[in-house]
Amino acid sequence: MSMSASASKTRVVILFGGRSAEHEVSLLSARNVLAALDPARFEPVLIGIDKEGRWHSESARTLAGAAGDPRQLSLDGAAPLAPVKAYPEVDAALAVLRPDDVVFPVLHGTYGEDGTVQGLLELANVAYVGPGVLGSAVGMDKDVSKRLLRDSGIPVVDFRTVTARAWAQKPDDVAASAADLGYPLFVKPANAGSSVGVHKVRSPAELAPALGDALSFDRKVLLEKGIDAREIECAVLGNDEPEASVPGEVVLGQGHGFYSYEAKYVDPNGATIRIPADLPAAVAQEVRRLSVATFRALELAGMARVDFFLERGSHRLFVNEVNTIPGFTAVSMYPKMWEASGLPPRALMTRLVELAVERQRARRALKTSVET
Repeated sequence: MSMSASASKTRVVILFGGRSAEHEVSLLSARNVLAALDPARFEPVLIGIDKEGRWHSESARTLAGAAGDPRQLSLDGAAPLAPVKAYPEVDAALAVLRPDDVVFPVLHGTYGEDGTVQGLLELANVAYVGPGVLGSAVGMDKDVSKRLLRDSGIPVVDFRTVTARAWAQKPDDVAASAADLGYPLFVKPANAGSSVGVHKVRSPAELAPALGDALSFDRKVLLEKGIDAREIECAVLGNDEPEASVPGEVVLGQGHGFYSYEAKYVDPNGATIRIPADLPAAVAQEVRRLSVATFRALELAGMARVDFFLERGSHRLFVNEVNTIPGFTAVSMYPKMWEASGLPPRALMTRLVELAVERQRARRALKTSVET
């Protein structure tokens, strides 16, 4: 390839891995993002972050050609960009980036989807895919996002918030809150994804172990009323004018009480995906409307997947949560719903990069000083 041909391409820095319980899922997603990028338009650059927080440069390209299960990919043999002490890898990471790069964070969960890496990229003044610092942080925190949605008139399931301190000092009050919600209920870390640390609690005896596990992933957890519901999802794409895809549905396999990590990624029969979801036209339209309303209420941009409960019997819709860096694995709903809406993976990746550039240009046009 000639130098001029290479120079005409946009460099897309795929940032993956990370210090998160969803590290392995990120590897799966990154491989699929890499495969879907248009090679005629984009030059991919891979930066992997290991579980110790070390940043690895082009040696992480093994992601593209690793044999076997990519969840087992190890970065141990790769030379880190910087040692782990006082976070000097941040300086090294900034040195790798160029002003016209577009960063595609495929970092699910904490230290990637929660606004931390987005803040770094804002300081670096580069374009990046997905919401900004505020939207990412709000979308990651189930407690804060549910309160904002509730205040915006968007329906959410009844919930209570429990901190590690409250559980340690006032366990009886926590148990009373759980009883007030009623059983079954769900215990969820406030800041985690891929159903990591989530438990369906059927009786008071199951509450303590579920809280203990959830609090090992976060200092704040949610108690959420359990309802008999179908799990509906919808993909949103855009900046100022977001659009919603056709909705999809997750149908759980036998033996799975909810859409757990095992049902998503371990058990091949854990769940069946139906796209489009079998919904009356009016319900499907309401899912799409609420998805865009949620996207706007939480100050999101670029992309997000909005997950719903459709209660059986009442047919009421509740927003469950948002994912601001949704999965791009082979079984992930976000790209599949857009493909069913007429936007195949390659076109989707191109649009996501374009949206990142569009938002960055708008930010760079803002004044940073006051004329006197």
